[in-house]
Amino acid sequence: MAKGDLLIIGGNEDKSDEKVILSKFAELCQTRQGPIGIVTTATAYPEEVGNEYASLFHTLHGTKPLLLHLDSREKADNPELMEQLSTLSGLFMTGGDQLRLTSILGGTTFYKHCFQEWKSGLFIGGTSAGAAVMSRLMIISSKISKKEDVSILEMGSGFGFLEDVIIDQHFSQRDRFTRLMRAIALNPQIIGVGIDENTAIWVNSERNQFEVIGEFNVSIFDGKTSSYVDVAENKENMTISDIRFHTLGEGAIFDLTKRELIIS
Repeated sequence: MAKGDLLIIGGNEDKSDEKVILSKFAELCQTRQGPIGIVTTATAYPEEVGNEYASLFHTLHGTKPLLLHLDSREKADNPELMEQLSTLSGLFMTGGDQLRLTSILGGTTFYKHCFQEWKSGLFIGGTSAGAAVMSRLMIISSKISKKEDVSILEMGSGFGFLEDVIIDQHFSQRDRFTRLMRAIALNPQIIGVGIDENTAIWVNSERNQFEVIGEFNVSIFDGKTSSYVDVAENKENMTISDIRFHTLGEGAIFDLTKRELIIS
């Protein structure tokens, strides 16, 4: 059985006009029978956010979504959830705080079953925080240390649907170029993928390729070719030379295994 595809959204996707990205998610979920599950763990407003996505996906997909308000590890270990997961055509993770997603769901029965369902074809999407957790290694936050007056990049474990990749969302809109560059300098073997708002990558999990969908761009940082790196956790500045950089617009296809743009 083939792994399910992924739709990874940079946040603030259109919910009122053409809804290109959310429509694509609903369309791709038609490959399996059943409703779309909506995980609201990341957000501080689960009812409001969950109901908004439920209304949208009900219209776009034609089935009533299943709201999964999992705000504790106890709820995420409920065996009844496993039966519900096996009936879903897709699973969508909302925005909010990615650390809530990993700290509440990571290692639980829900997460383990979700991962197995994905390996059997479950389509999974996520926006903002729900995008950040897709990779094995994720960015938690970047902040200024008052004690040392330097920028601190916090990283942790994500859900691992993507290997050797790290995702950063709201990329251009929140000026996260330096943040992702630092993550790559610290982990030059991985590929950094910066996704703008109202933009997404549609990942074919079996081919390990993705296509860009949406309004803006996706930025790719490949540190594997770097010839020199000088970076430290407690330093504001850094030096990194000879990395590969790509800017991709809608319709562009990138091969994560070959680390190159596919030109048809």
